[in-house]
Amino acid sequence: MNWISNYVRPKIRALVQNDTPDDLWVKSPATGQMIFKKELEKNLWVCPYSGYHLRISARDRLKTLFDEGEYTLVELPKTMTDPLKFKDLKRYTDRIKDANAKNEDKEAILVAHGSMGGMPAVVAVFNFTYMGGSMGTAVGEGLLTAARLAVLQEAPLLVIPASGGARMQEGILSLMQMPRSIVAVDMVKEAGLPYVVLLTDPTTGGVSASFAMLGDIAIAEPGANIGFAGKRVIEETIREKLPEGFQTAEYLLEHGMVDMVVHRHELRETLIRIFNLLTQKGPAAKVLPLRDSTEDKAAKPKGNSKAE
Repeated sequence: MNWISNYVRPKIRALVQNDTPDDLWVKSPATGQMIFKKELEKNLWVCPYSGYHLRISARDRLKTLFDEGEYTLVELPKTMTDPLKFKDLKRYTDRIKDANAKNEDKEAILVAHGSMGGMPAVVAVFNFTYMGGSMGTAVGEGLLTAARLAVLQEAPLLVIPASGGARMQEGILSLMQMPRSIVAVDMVKEAGLPYVVLLTDPTTGGVSASFAMLGDIAIAEPGANIGFAGKRVIEETIREKLPEGFQTAEYLLEHGMVDMVVHRHELRETLIRIFNLLTQKGPAAKVLPLRDSTEDKAAKPKGNSKAE
């Protein structure tokens, strides 16, 4: 019997209680460096050493955008939980229960309204931690609700996707949310209101193939992965090596697929400026009338035009 391992060490552990939480530190995916979680939260989940943008929760995202961090969540219409009675390795209902247990919000999208820079705004933001932000019927209803609210309030609509694409457990019903999301976009545009998309990591699949690429202005966060199919799938299909940085926000900006790549610290001010520009009914400055040509003639000195 090893009395040190079996007797002394347990006694020492009992005397020295460890009350330190397990989530005090977060490992940066870019550098592998450990970052103090409170420091990371204060820096809007941007690595202070490398500038790498970590994923941020939907509610934290809303707090960074609205004035004073205050907003009102919109209750979304109820949808069928398991319309196809789907089962793969697990029942779809069991997957939903697991997702609900891990998330404060019970779907992959949140719709909120409030003010940004003093003007009304409606924001639909995806929750990637809920089944990878996959787009099912509930997400389609959420986008339509956000569009209707924007039209009702005569407010700009900002959509922030973070999704792996369609939700396979809902089959064709999930794919039908792609055209439904286009209907939502058309509602906003026909009302003459701004529709802006903030592409975050990741924006892929049926989401990128529908509403995510239809913004009046397309903004992306640095380093965000944006595309339809994955890089490995494309390479295996075309049997060619893809360029370095393919499907990153910076690559898409260079090739004209997005309008700007904006650091998270500058997003709120940038969005407010865009909303102001797109909603302004009149000119930004006082318009000075052009001087009448008759005044020019009257001011011209009279004289003999013939050469002497």
